[in-house]
Amino acid sequence: MDQAEKLRQMKNNMINPQTSSSAPRIIAVSSGKGGVGKTNLVVNLAIALAQQDKRVVILDADLGMANIDVLLGIVPKYNLYDVILGTKELSEILVTGPYNIKVIPGGSGIQELANLDYYQRERLLNNIRSMDNAADFIIIDTGAGIAKNVLGFATAADEVVVVMTPEPTSLTDAYGLIKAMSLYKVHSEAYLVVNRVANDYEAQQSMDRMVKVVNRFLQMKIKPLGYIYDDKVVNKSVMKQKPFVLEYPESSAAKSIKQIALNLIKGSYCPPKGTVGFVQRLIRLFG
Repeated sequence: MDQAEKLRQMKNNMINPQTSSSAPRIIAVSSGKGGVGKTNLVVNLAIALAQQDKRVVILDADLGMANIDVLLGIVPKYNLYDVILGTKELSEILVTGPYNIKVIPGGSGIQELANLDYYQRERLLNNIRSMDNAADFIIIDTGAGIAKNVLGFATAADEVVVVMTPEPTSLTDAYGLIKAMSLYKVHSEAYLVVNRVANDYEAQQSMDRMVKVVNRFLQMKIKPLGYIYDDKVVNKSVMKQKPFVLEYPESSAAKSIKQIALNLIKGSYCPPKGTVGFVQRLIRLFG
């Protein structure tokens, strides 16, 4: 009977391979402070993943200050507030973006969304998890800082990406967020992305500094995921309300995002290679 049952399961898996291993990766993207380009990263990363034939859903969970729809140039008719009120189902508020990515719009300036209680947040997350068969990645754009909603969504996600810039204040705030996640045992590890870097050396230096301080003082592991060059096309694309990976696909920022998408799929970070990287390693070695 045991062998027969195993054969039936194998047959069912071949016919309908929707097993636990096919569940989407739910990734929360957070930052210690606002203004580091977190939402821009989410939008462009989602498209870059979709370009790799991944089905992607974005949840705009920067509650009360949502602007995923603004960056995509779309005007949703309904948003999460309608789901919280119970007037709409989650499937009814989905908006389709470039490369067939799906967006769950948040609500800008809606105070009730910014103050969800535990049960409301869990109900919302359970609704999102009902989309298991519809996505390979569910990316949650959380708010900035260490508010309860930010930590709540980070806890519910399978993985967390922390975004920062090379500025000392951004590094300090990012460390504060990681410290809070460590204190409340949100996750044992987190990815790190450094935005607006001038060059490979500045990126590597910023990541090394964060990894070093976290390893020394916290019970958490930081995994560098990649970095994004400071590029003028980013502001241009924001003004046009068109993602820069589509509007300026050959830009340094777009190439950075595409590499981060590949790193995320592989689950590993690829440091810069070639002559420039070698020279920079020599500079570090000899001071």
